[in-house]
Amino acid sequence: MWKDKVKEIIYILENSDIEEIDITFWGKRIRVSKSGSIVEGSSAPASVATAVSSGETPSDPDVVSIVPETGGEQILSPMPGTFYRSSSPEKDAFVTEGDTVKTGQTLCIIEAMKIMNEIEAEQDGIIRKIMVEDGKPVEFNQPLFMIEPS
Repeated sequence: MWKDKVKEIIYILENSDIEEIDITFWGKRIRVSKSGSIVEGSSAPASVATAVSSGETPSDPDVVSIVPETGGEQILSPMPGTFYRSSSPEKDAFVTEGDTVKTGQTLCIIEAMKIMNEIEAEQDGIIRKIMVEDGKPVEFNQPLFMIEPS
């Protein structure tokens, strides 16, 4: 199904004045650009054509690269809002990098429309990276944490 989304993104890019689109959805990062180079995992643009899933070798120089995030699984934001690492500024963060978490443990809070929504771990694991700064806005499906399942 994500390949259909990639084709849709390519269509939008080809039929607009936009030079590059860089988005993340379903745990995959997609960068589509009208320039002519391919680089996986960096900020350099890839060019428009067909999609290649991670692990495949592109045979065509005009390829959209799918850039996997390494170091575990991503925990994505279930909603847009403001990301908070603790329940109040005076309290310690719910988790820090390197912490072991259990299923159901609170990882952060996302404030959306004046409602504080606790985001809980869906699996046991170790927090490898916190990908958002405290107090910053987040979008739907934006990566919040990298967790190494245990």
